[in-house]
Amino acid sequence: MNAPTQTSHLMPELHLRDVPDSLIEGLKARFGANCSTAMAVRTQHGRDESSFDAPPPSAVIFAESTQDVADAVKLASEHSVPVIPFGVGSSLEGHLLAVQGGISIDVSRMNKVLSVNADDLTVTVQPGVTRKQLNEEIKSTGLFFPIDPGADASIGGMTATRASGTNAVRYGTMRENVLALEVVTAAGDVIRTGTRAKKSSAGYDLTRLMVGSEGTLGVVTEVTLRIYPLPEAVSAAICSFPSIEAAVRTTIETIQLGVPIARVELIDVNTVRMVNAYAKLNLREEPMLLMEFHGSPAGVKEQAETVQELASGHGGNAFEWASTPEERTRLWTARHNSYFAAVQSRPGCRVISTDTCVPISRLADCLLDSVAEADASGIPYFLVGHVGDGNFHFGYLLDPNIPEERVKAEELNHALVSRALALEGTCTGEHGVGLHKMDFLVTEAGVGAIDMMRTIKRALDPKNIMNPGKIFAL
Repeated sequence: MNAPTQTSHLMPELHLRDVPDSLIEGLKARFGANCSTAMAVRTQHGRDESSFDAPPPSAVIFAESTQDVADAVKLASEHSVPVIPFGVGSSLEGHLLAVQGGISIDVSRMNKVLSVNADDLTVTVQPGVTRKQLNEEIKSTGLFFPIDPGADASIGGMTATRASGTNAVRYGTMRENVLALEVVTAAGDVIRTGTRAKKSSAGYDLTRLMVGSEGTLGVVTEVTLRIYPLPEAVSAAICSFPSIEAAVRTTIETIQLGVPIARVELIDVNTVRMVNAYAKLNLREEPMLLMEFHGSPAGVKEQAETVQELASGHGGNAFEWASTPEERTRLWTARHNSYFAAVQSRPGCRVISTDTCVPISRLADCLLDSVAEADASGIPYFLVGHVGDGNFHFGYLLDPNIPEERVKAEELNHALVSRALALEGTCTGEHGVGLHKMDFLVTEAGVGAIDMMRTIKRALDPKNIMNPGKIFAL
């Protein structure tokens, strides 16, 4: 393990490149009304859900086809101007910020489901399709796409950040569920990686290279995904616990026993209070697990009974079961509203969100010490977690007018990540590196691995125009 990094930088470093008028004129000539230099549009495309700020891009291109993306990238490449892909703007680590200037390519209008191959359990979509849209369009086939990061993110953005979410404990992440890609390279060429076959040993795995590259190697313009049969039976439950430790111990035992639980989410008491106020619910104000079981009716019943018995052994109580879609939606409202509930609890705040993930056996060690530090800091926070795979998130709620809170929150985040890495975990389980975790990546991966990443980046993007300034510094 390398020496721990110093506290992460509090603001992104800006190294703005020149965007010549000739490029803007060329973009307007090619794209007409689909090229905008209006400040309101540029500002919208120059920030995400992170707590960072930077100047907006110089122009926004609304792409409607792969050819549009390729032409925009070619024009940008001719002038060595950065290109930042944009989906719906829900990323959390500063991925969308134009820290070196440039243009934003918005792919939200590329939102068609291109083909559904129900017999092979695959679907091919454009990058602007959102996960909810996809599931709505394929539900008549009896299939679904399980990756659920909470936000209604675009499939292209989820691919770029290697997203996961609440169902990852059973169905995996985008890494396991992306089969093939169409990508526009830094030169403006269009390549394809992978096939619809379930496996391949043909050459370098370029699909896996692109998944999680955060727009730094190319712009994703088409994605082929695995999809799954809707389970015969689904049952959801919430269970309150006397402490976070009791909830976490229940989770660890559930996973170690091999119970094929589909979702198991932790919500701390702060989050429960915030959600109750936001959504006008009356959930019991104690740490809570939200669980979901998929399978045959008999299998779901057996899974649920096993988990309920484990929970009871740790003081779990107030079990509430739901088997109809309407009841399940009501129970999961608490989890999906947690971020918005937290933001509303402190009007005008900004959120620093953590994203560590550790081996399941080390979850209690990492989480409990981090809770104690957060409680002692005095900074308002919420805590949620996909604890079934060892991933959890603190959201520190900062007053942007009190710089000391930002410093304290970064110190808490630094301590948390250092603890996770010491326990053989990772600085990011699903949000990606972006700007905020660049220092931590060096600590986690090591200088040699970062140098290899730089070699790949320089080979595929010699002008450094693809979302520069993210993941690592060149």
